[in-house]
Amino acid sequence: MIPISYFMGWLNSVVYVSALSLWALVSGHWAAWQAARVEVVQEQQAEAERTYPLEDRVADRVMERLRREGVGGAASGSAQANGQRSLALREAGGDLQPITP
Repeated sequence: MIPISYFMGWLNSVVYVSALSLWALVSGHWAAWQAARVEVVQEQQAEAERTYPLEDRVADRVMERLRREGVGGAASGSAQANGQRSLALREAGGDLQPITP
């Protein structure tokens, strides 16, 4: 835009230069606001991770899955004693699935 403004002689116009300066100011503030929004979201995600870490979420899902299957828990002991099989758990598509050897 500046080369066109130069060749058209608009850079000598006070109104044009003022409008261009105002646009630069507004667009700079808008970019800073966008960056601040991203930082706020990242901070919220980090706080959520500190409050409820990934390993706790995985452990809770594993325990819930074992409770649904009737394996583990305080009353029935470990998965080895109860089902005589070892459970290897892997994360696949957001769902923990048991793998029997």
